[in-house]
Amino acid sequence: MDIDPAFSCTRSLSWEEIHAVSRQLARRLRDKGPFAGIIAIARGGLVPAAILALELDIRQVDTVCIAGYDESTRHDLEVLKRVQGDGGGWLVVDDLVDTGRTAQAVRDMLPGGHYATLYAKPSGKPMVDTCVADVEQETWLVFPWEAIEQV
Repeated sequence: MDIDPAFSCTRSLSWEEIHAVSRQLARRLRDKGPFAGIIAIARGGLVPAAILALELDIRQVDTVCIAGYDESTRHDLEVLKRVQGDGGGWLVVDDLVDTGRTAQAVRDMLPGGHYATLYAKPSGKPMVDTCVADVEQETWLVFPWEAIEQV
């Protein structure tokens, strides 16, 4: 994966860290529910949403599918799949809020949802209701499902 030279630091995340941070997010969300269900922002929000569904005992899970990156290159957002309703009572989950572009698009679609992420960068953090860890804007996070194993 090519890393944009604007990022001064790359941080690889492990599956264990994602699981631990997702469980921390679940603890923060317990008193904010109950939620009617979870809407995962695909693809990054799929793994955290699965863990949150187990931790919060939520069985209704749906997805919003948005494409905004091709490898590491940003392009115009393309909504590939929507959900019905305004998100009222639902938990909307993503792995990271970076610039806030995706979060804003989802908030426009689902203004009633509670938006939660594992990680938040300063530019996008105002779009998030609940997050676990702050990350510097210049840091590029590599999630375990994005990592390419060297053979």
